[in-house]
Formats: sequence, C-alpha cells, structure tokens
Amino acid sequence: MRTTQQFSITLPNEMAKLVRGKVSSGEYASESEVIRDGLRALLARDQAVQNWLLNEVAPAYDAIKADPTRSISAQDVRANLTAEYKKAHKAG
Repeated sequence: MRTTQQFSITLPNEMAKLVRGKVSSGEYASESEVIRDGLRALLARDQAVQNWLLNEVAPAYDAIKADPTRSISAQDVRANLTAEYKKAHKAG
C-alpha cells in the first residue's frame, strides 16, 4: 500500500520563488521536501496552541470562574496600562 499521495498545488509567485530558492540553495532536495517541512511546522504550531489552550488558558479560565474576585476588569487593566505608559514616558 502506498504511503504517499501526489498533489498538484498552485502557489503565489513569491512562495514559489521561496520554495525554488530553498531547493537551489541545497537546503532541501526537492520542492516536496520544502512543502512537507512547512506542513510539519504548521502541525507543530497547531499542537503548541492546543497545548497552551489546554494547559494554561483553560485552567486560568476555570480558576476565574471558581473565584471571580481573582480577576480585574478591562477598565482597570486599561487604567493600569495607561498609568504605566505615562510613568515610562515621564522617566524617558
């Protein structure tokens, strides 16, 4: 059974030039390798985002839902940021 599948893709000229440049520089042996590496990077990024959501965002959300007093309002965040900005620009 075959473990690969052939695709025909269309790329914008800039991307096609980039792919060809990677191959002509010797960084990759073929255009397919460039595309595969790009897809691996995309999968790694997607997995990193998923892990961040599961391991950091969801627990923080659950903690705020369990104890809303731990949070501050958007208005307070903006006020704190404005104060920090003004303080930083007075010192500079």
